[in-house]
Amino acid sequence: MGLLIYPAEVSFDSSDGVWRVDFPDLFAATTEAATKDEALSEAQGCLTAGIVGHMATGRDLPKPSAARGRPLVAPDAVVAAKATLWQAMRDDGVGNSALAKRLGVTESAVRHLLDPTRNSRIDRIEAALAALGKRMAIGLTAA
Repeated sequence: MGLLIYPAEVSFDSSDGVWRVDFPDLFAATTEAATKDEALSEAQGCLTAGIVGHMATGRDLPKPSAARGRPLVAPDAVVAAKATLWQAMRDDGVGNSALAKRLGVTESAVRHLLDPTRNSRIDRIEAALAALGKRMAIGLTAA
């Protein structure tokens, strides 16, 4: 799994008089607002919710498509880290119990680590990724 930075399609819906932001790579990830700036400012939360939705329904996270002039949006950083761990586990066929054993923790601790609604220390996510032979990298983009 690479970076979880997805292109957004921004459009004006003249019939509703609203600006809409869609993430075509993610199922049902859409937000709208009265202005383009407001819609874009809500885009991160929308993308984060879309990623959480994929996790909740057990759908693999899609690879982001090419930007092709569209604005790029990154999800909430902690959710991105958890989603990356979740996808790495799926890709490697490693379940919660197997990862718990590798980490020397309980299975419920792994569930907590993967739960996007719970706070987790980043070093614990890094340790879980390391147990899968992966390493997390952090980057910056313009706000």
